[in-house]
Amino acid sequence: MTEIKGKTALVTGASKGIGKAIALALAKEGVHIGVNYHSDAGSAENLCKQIEGLGAKAIPIKADVSDAASVSVMVQEVEENLGPVEILVNNAGIAHKDELENITEADWDRVIDTNLKSAFLVTQACIGTMKQQQWGRIINISSVAAQTGGVTGPLYAASKAGMIGLTHSYALFLINDGITANAITPALIETDMVKELKASPDKIPMGRFGQPNEVADAVIMLVKNAYMTGQTVGVNGGLYFS
Repeated sequence: MTEIKGKTALVTGASKGIGKAIALALAKEGVHIGVNYHSDAGSAENLCKQIEGLGAKAIPIKADVSDAASVSVMVQEVEENLGPVEILVNNAGIAHKDELENITEADWDRVIDTNLKSAFLVTQACIGTMKQQQWGRIINISSVAAQTGGVTGPLYAASKAGMIGLTHSYALFLINDGITANAITPALIETDMVKELKASPDKIPMGRFGQPNEVADAVIMLVKNAYMTGQTVGVNGGLYFS
């Protein structure tokens, strides 16, 4: 397995939920973390303190990851304070649940921009230095909704399916640069988003919600594995077999 201690990671949407668990798991491996957040500064700052308590460096970075200019500033801030981004976790995402006939173009744009466009923008901003170093890890947090349609509606499903296609392309084009790209498709992880959607674990064969740290475990595996690329890893309690 690859040694990752001392490397630098950027985790988008990291202030809570799955993103927070991923940031902490990486920090436990000695990785320095750029903690991206959109609005919850307090949670991001508290997470950075937790990371520092584990012996790693961390900085909170407020940025709209669906905006190219904001992304550019964010990546520059990570590079100046922690070093070039070697591990990128595109985790930022939102859901929009509504009756099909009530979904608007503005709803579509907001979900696609936050979930899919952001993954493209942040990855594009980081791959230059990854290629220079001939080492990098790109991990896109998709969703089982990309494979099943999910309970959150077509906007979320389409955005998460797009992340898988994006992952395949980056894996193909970067395979000779020492860079791997993989996707993770969680299902009904116990987060604020799942609580807001009032989802039930009844349809999950394992009979329970997943935990954020169980997604984080998969991230660590992918970061340390140099031979896996272009793969979609399900963390879904048996909800979808692939």
